Amino acid sequence: MGLIQIEGMEFYAFHGHFREEQIVGSRFLVDLTMETDLEKPAESDNLRDAVNYQQAYKLIKVQMEQKSHLLENIASRILDALYSEMTGIRKATVKVSKMNPPVGGRVNCVSIVMER
Repeated sequence: MGLIQIEGMEFYAFHGHFREEQIVGSRFLVDLTMETDLEKPAESDNLRDAVNYQQAYKLIKVQMEQKSHLLENIASRILDALYSEMTGIRKATVKVSKMNPPVGGRVNCVSIVMER
């Protein structure tokens, strides 16, 4: 067993509750941790035996391109896509962060973390 972590995936997207957020857009960061068996790919040195993190990135990118009102919805869709399109993931944790959210004060980011 082991972990594959993809950290700091940055997207400019149009998510948010307020209409302006869905027009102007904002920066988002996504971090993903996938628990999987690393022994077989470590021995074989073959990508077909591994969880392909390039495929995971592409699935996340597609989900980030679809507008959502809530970070929770984005995280849930990312996890749905990972489990429906990929094999070998035993547990996944996704963190979605909205940079400089409009909360009425200076805030670097607001994040949610969801795991399945």
